[in-house]
Amino acid sequence: MMTECTSLQFVSPFAFEAMQKVDVVRLASLSDPELRLLLPCLVRMALCAPADQSQSWAQDKKLILRLLSGVEAVNSIVALLSVDFHALEQDASKEQQLRKLLYNLENQMFFRAFRAFYWMHSSRKRKEAFYLDLFLFIVNLVSESNGEFFFKSSELFESPVYLEEAADVLCILQAELPSLLPIVDVAEALLHVRNGAWFLCLLVANVPDSFNEVCRGLIKNGERQDEESLGGRRRTDALRFLCKMNPSQALKVRGMVVEECHLPGLGVALTLDHTKNEACEDGVSDLVCFVSGLLLGTNAKVRTWFGTFIRNGQQRKRENSSSVLWQMRRQLLLELMGILPTVRSTRIAEEADVEMEPNVSVYSGLKEEHVVKASALLRLYCALMGIAGLKPTEEEAEQLLQLMTSRPPATPAGVRFVSLSFCMLLAFSTLVSTPEQEQLMVIWLSWMIKEEAYFESTSGVSASFGEMLLLVAMYFHSNQLSAIIDLVCSTLGMKIVIKPSSLSRMKTIFTQEIFTEQVVTAHAVRVPVTSNLSANITGFLPIHCIYQLLRSRSFTKHKVSIKDWIYRQLCETSTPLHPQLLPLIDVYINSILTPASKSNPEATNQPVTEQEILNVFQGVIGGDSIRLNQRFSITAQLLVLYYVLSYEEALLANTKTLAAMQRKPKSYSSSLMDQIPIKFLIRQAQGLQQELGGLHSALLRLLATNYPHLCIVDDWICEEEITGTDALLRRMLLTNNAKNHSPKQLQEAFSAVPVSYTQVMQILEHLTLLSASELIPYAEVLTSNMNQLLNSGVPRRILQTVNKLWMVLNTVMPRRLWVMTVNALQPSIKFVRQQKYTQNDLMIDPLIVLRCDQRVHRCPPLMDITLHMLNGYLLASKAYLSAHLKETAEQDRPSQNNTIGLVGQTDAPEVTREELKNALLAAQDSAAVQILLEICLPTEEEKARGVNPDSLPRNVQSVITASSPNKEMEEGEDNLLCNLREVQCLICCLLHQMYIADPNIAKLVHFQGYPCELLPLTVAGIPSMHICLDFIPELIAQPELEKQIFAIQLLSHLCIQYALPKSLSVARLAVNVMGTLLTVLTQAKRYAFFMPTLPSLVSFCRAFPPLYEDIMSLLIQIGQVCASDVATQTRDIDPIITRLQQIKEKPSGWSGLCKDPSYKNGSRDTGSMDPDVQLCHCIESTIIEIINMSVSGI
Repeated sequence: MMTECTSLQFVSPFAFEAMQKVDVVRLASLSDPELRLLLPCLVRMALCAPADQSQSWAQDKKLILRLLSGVEAVNSIVALLSVDFHALEQDASKEQQLRKLLYNLENQMFFRAFRAFYWMHSSRKRKEAFYLDLFLFIVNLVSESNGEFFFKSSELFESPVYLEEAADVLCILQAELPSLLPIVDVAEALLHVRNGAWFLCLLVANVPDSFNEVCRGLIKNGERQDEESLGGRRRTDALRFLCKMNPSQALKVRGMVVEECHLPGLGVALTLDHTKNEACEDGVSDLVCFVSGLLLGTNAKVRTWFGTFIRNGQQRKRENSSSVLWQMRRQLLLELMGILPTVRSTRIAEEADVEMEPNVSVYSGLKEEHVVKASALLRLYCALMGIAGLKPTEEEAEQLLQLMTSRPPATPAGVRFVSLSFCMLLAFSTLVSTPEQEQLMVIWLSWMIKEEAYFESTSGVSASFGEMLLLVAMYFHSNQLSAIIDLVCSTLGMKIVIKPSSLSRMKTIFTQEIFTEQVVTAHAVRVPVTSNLSANITGFLPIHCIYQLLRSRSFTKHKVSIKDWIYRQLCETSTPLHPQLLPLIDVYINSILTPASKSNPEATNQPVTEQEILNVFQGVIGGDSIRLNQRFSITAQLLVLYYVLSYEEALLANTKTLAAMQRKPKSYSSSLMDQIPIKFLIRQAQGLQQELGGLHSALLRLLATNYPHLCIVDDWICEEEITGTDALLRRMLLTNNAKNHSPKQLQEAFSAVPVSYTQVMQILEHLTLLSASELIPYAEVLTSNMNQLLNSGVPRRILQTVNKLWMVLNTVMPRRLWVMTVNALQPSIKFVRQQKYTQNDLMIDPLIVLRCDQRVHRCPPLMDITLHMLNGYLLASKAYLSAHLKETAEQDRPSQNNTIGLVGQTDAPEVTREELKNALLAAQDSAAVQILLEICLPTEEEKARGVNPDSLPRNVQSVITASSPNKEMEEGEDNLLCNLREVQCLICCLLHQMYIADPNIAKLVHFQGYPCELLPLTVAGIPSMHICLDFIPELIAQPELEKQIFAIQLLSHLCIQYALPKSLSVARLAVNVMGTLLTVLTQAKRYAFFMPTLPSLVSFCRAFPPLYEDIMSLLIQIGQVCASDVATQTRDIDPIITRLQQIKEKPSGWSGLCKDPSYKNGSRDTGSMDPDVQLCHCIESTIIEIINMSVSGI
């Protein structure tokens, strides 16, 4: 189509713009041939009634008429417009129907007879009718062709004699009969006739508003691959002519091409046309940007569509200059050659002058303004070859290799270019085909190694290509070819298929000529660490290289120390956390503990020293200063903490393996761990979770495993309260006076405590407004003066404030705070020097916490602190013993001589040690519980004042259900508000937590037993006591009488508290056991057993009335047994037995007896000291109480 229209004149862009804007002045400046093409539209504008009635259009219309007055062809167009188009439309519709009936005959004979028929009817009306008939015929053929391209020959569209007249008629008919001749259908039909592009441009030029509609219609109906067919090429040429006529819309039309995924050749052709008109020579051309966007964009459909265009274009046997693909490749090659260095020395680097500066290259380099364009071209060629399957010609391959081995300037763009070039060499090794090219590549790689340090220092880019070289070398040495492929794809920014076999030659060059493994490790240690390493620094860094070398154990294999480099890199970190840091620490720890090979168990890396670790935490571990040392960031401190905790955990996990290899790496001392402010750092990390990535969660996991006493739930809840909204409001109330109080002033205020409490109260209140970290300097003064707060007369507000400040400090420095507090609360004994306990002492023996001053047991705020520490040290002791068990696991391992032939018995000592540890922990926990229960008992002094340990349930019941006198109510309130009651509540809360955490503790404590006076308190105050119902049957089955008595008494209280079906079954079991014991116990044991347990039967009946009959029968049976044993005293016993029978038969007549104190106290007939007599009286009182309870409905 391009060649067939070369002799015809097209509408110029100037003329089309004038028509589009109806610029009469511009139209007047057009030549006669240009104006002739636009006459159909101009004549219609001049003759038809306008919609615009303004004065300005009237003037423009006069100018148009003046312009047309001198053109002879106007008369013929006016004659065409004088036809009755309505009648013409009706005739055309009839003829169309007739054509459908005679389609086959007409299809064969129409064009043959058309010319003679035309001359026979030469009037204007008939001419227009037959032109219309011809156009409709072609349109119908196109619609019925089912997408198959055809070409119709007609002299009207081919002979120069008829072209102008045919164009005029076409424009007039389309404008007057748009329903019969839709412009998109006409445009589609014109593709099937000769000179169709010329007719199409004239048609659109006379209807300029239809440009976008026509272009979109042609593209939408076009082929997916336009270069493959004649119709596709004609469509592409027609659209190119349209875009040349209206160049401002060319890029918009290209966008339609990409949107529809049709006519890829058109998109490239339009881009080539646009590129030729670009003024910028140094920047990245529009062709490079367009093709790169298609292949590297996110739209997979577009990528596949354009890749198919490239592949199909290459499959054609011979490409000529008319092929769009050939033109694109040629243009890209010209752009590539245009930025290549013009002078290139043939000397190799070793022949260079030794006095030449290291940054002066023997080869001439790329200009700085060409580097970005060169990088874009490299990525484009990678996409063309890797994604679209382009096979470069020899010329393209040679020029690409010349560009890749160029030497860019030391700029960030230059670093990027070198990285891309290197990855392209790895991805497309076929570009290097001759020995000369291979030598050129080796020289360039050697230059990269030599110039890497200069590039990094000059460009200011931390992620330089030197790290990538090291990384690729390490991958080649470890044969991780898939990792190299991932690295190449990541650097190029595209997913391309690279066969591992294609890397074999590059592997040989790297491992044997450029980078041996020893050279790699030696060079890696000398690479400087990345300053302020964070996730914001992208690319390949030294840390990636060190990580891979650690994984492959290259450092230990060649005895290269890497410890100092890793320590320096950890110290040079900042937020957001780089994702490679945690894997680096993990693999470094593994290289410390695990030898590289069994044959050389000493081939390990060295751990970081304790002094280096302490240096990181300077400024945090001291009590005098809370400001962090600016030398190390919080990120560095958290990473070192992660290293220490992970190292200790890995050391314990690998104890057996290390013992088998007779290796014992050094563990960090407990004194070091005590000096690291773990909780303070964890709290800092909590506020930086988004920036620290997975570091915070990893630290929490290590903390929960190795330091459970720092993960107490209450502490986290307290910390949430301290850091919440209330804390923010308190900070707003912070005054300068509160900030000015020093620890020395607080000490002076405590010294004046016996005389005045005002000053210390004021300072303490001000301190509550400070944050946890700001309170650290006051911790020592606060704890050292706690002993003074135990004296009588200290206001409760001071005690509560001290408790509050202690809890705040506990969120940042718990371990050190606990040690100071335990030492401060020791009992003060004259002439006896107090022992200073350490953290290790308290973890070994947590019960030291309870060996405090006895006054603490009646000071609830300080007792709360003591219980908190006790809970923490009990947890710490468990972790300490578990760690100790793992550390000393090899001590009890049987020798090799003894284990021969004893398969399956080597783990027996380990099981024994585990059981001993569990037994020790159980004894420790139960001892703590027993001591706490003992604290709940009132002292002799408190008993003298009438304090009862079970006053809580009794007093609460009496206050709620009975209307007692005012005096009794006041006494009950005094009991409820006393210090003992508050301490009991605190202890019950702790015991509840311990029972829930480990129900075996509850079982062990109750099997040991405790004073029965505490049963009302424990059952009512410990919500988890219901778990005792599970083991009471086992406790009742014990042979010891005391345990059986304790079990029945405990069960009686549980039945009242938890009236459940399970409690009923256990109570029924207890009644049956009591009946069984009645038949086997001796007289002395019977008295000892039933005297304390008979009152429990009342509780059983109160909780479960269905047990009434069984219990009454049991009581009568007990009375009869007692009576039979004292036959000599029948005169004393018979009346009692008689009354028991009467009570059982007529209980309502004896219901009032319970009001008699003698029945309640069992003091009737106390003259007889016989145990059976006393037991009978107790039975009588029990029965009467049961009867009265059932009758009164209680």
